[in-house]
Amino acid sequence: MLFLVGALLVLGVILGAVAHLPAPVAAAAGLGIALWLGLFAARERLSGRHRTAGPGHGGPR
Repeated sequence: MLFLVGALLVLGVILGAVAHLPAPVAAAAGLGIALWLGLFAARERLSGRHRTAGPGHGGPR
């Protein structure tokens, strides 16, 4: 529960900071973050490495 309160507090601070930026700057920053996350996800999906699941994470019994 404390983690949720902290996460909401951080989200509020970030959104409060973005509210003071001009809309095109905030949109460009959001687009940059979305592209970065998309490239990261694509790289992870296309990488040849397959990690083995540890105990309790869906691995063989």
